[in-house]
Amino acid sequence: MRLTMYTDFSLRVLIYLGAKKTNELSTIQAISDAYGISKNHLMKVTYELGKLGYIESVRGRGGGIRLAMEPETINIGQVVRHTEDDFHMVECFDCSTNTCVITPVCGLKGVIHLALQAYFKVLDQYTLADFLHQKHELANLLFNE
Repeated sequence: MRLTMYTDFSLRVLIYLGAKKTNELSTIQAISDAYGISKNHLMKVTYELGKLGYIESVRGRGGGIRLAMEPETINIGQVVRHTEDDFHMVECFDCSTNTCVITPVCGLKGVIHLALQAYFKVLDQYTLADFLHQKHELANLLFNE
């Protein structure tokens, strides 16, 4: 299983914001600089994270973004489900485009489906808070403190 860059960036944004002091605002530019990620990519990511309710934007001078939820309530499995656009691990997962001739008798689809479920079972056991135990070290790496 490989996550898209979009999901990777989404998780990084949440970790960055979670490492900040409660309610402290950050800018997309600061996050871009910290990770060396394109600001344009992060604008799309943060917009979507805002629509999903994970972050909130404060407009105007001195504005920025911050977590809209407590880190303990942000489930990593749900974030991945919300930010990945496709879990069709093999062609036969997508009934509308499946052309595989062995689909009616193939056992691979079931095994891959079980593996995907196990993947999410692990991710569902974690929240953003689980990745913020070393806040001081994260701050040193991300905020040059």
